[in-house]
Amino acid sequence: MDRPAISVAGLRKSFGDKVVLDGIDLTVAAGTIFSLLGPNGAGKTTIVRILSTLITPDAGEVFVAGHDLAGQPGAVRAAIGVTGQFSAVDNLLTGEENLLLMADLHHLGRGGGRRRVAELLERFDLTDAARKRAAIYSGGMRRRLDLAMTLVGNPSLIFLDEPTTGLDPRSRRTMWQVIRGLVADGVTIFLTTQYLDEADELADRIAVLDRGRIVAAGTPEELKRRVPGGHIRLRFPGMPELESAARVLPTASRDDESLSLQVPGEGNVRSLRAVLDRLDQAAVQVEELSIHTPDLDDVFFAATGHATEEKAPR
Repeated sequence: MDRPAISVAGLRKSFGDKVVLDGIDLTVAAGTIFSLLGPNGAGKTTIVRILSTLITPDAGEVFVAGHDLAGQPGAVRAAIGVTGQFSAVDNLLTGEENLLLMADLHHLGRGGGRRRVAELLERFDLTDAARKRAAIYSGGMRRRLDLAMTLVGNPSLIFLDEPTTGLDPRSRRTMWQVIRGLVADGVTIFLTTQYLDEADELADRIAVLDRGRIVAAGTPEELKRRVPGGHIRLRFPGMPELESAARVLPTASRDDESLSLQVPGEGNVRSLRAVLDRLDQAAVQVEELSIHTPDLDDVFFAATGHATEEKAPR
């Protein structure tokens, strides 16, 4: 587990005159979830296609699952699984037949293949629908089947390219549980997504890609701490209380219409206690308070200069 699952240095890729990846450096620790964020056209899918050996880079040193991407592409393919944006499920086959086909491709043998398929059907809660054509599966069932097909060969590293796009909230959370279960079993997940709550919920580390470059990287909490804008909002029962509070907290932004103050700060317990202690000492009554801390939307905007283009379903 000490060896990185992915190590990338100086990765570059162009299509004609268009530079898509412009010197990417990143490391993904084994047995973790790494999330790559970025707007449409940032180069996320290109990175996944390169790391999964589907296309070749123009420059850079890349190791995937301990294998040199340039010199050992076959070993890389044997160690990884890929679940793309678009399902690889064959609608004319049943769920079980789709999995058996993958077992045949992995040369598991008749008995071994059937045992692996039965195990995956149970794990992904597809046993009851196993002999139904995939064409009638719901979106969530199709994504689970797609991921199960990826797991037939027991990969140590899985690329999930926007795996929950188009799913309803319940199906998204089911997929999150599946992903966490895979990591608990020692699998490494490389996740690309435009849903920032998904990255915040799942990822151990995050990198933000914009215009072919990594513009921010770290744990979700590290990234959020780098962004200013945290504050405490206090609302008061009347104008006298607001006037008194404004004298006690001179750095706060005042809104007379809503009888509120916005006090800059990190929004943690220590800063909140300090503000309330000062108001208590001045005998100022507070009617309501709320805390805002920067989230990944703020990180994304600070790093790329624009907001995300998609929101997760609620």
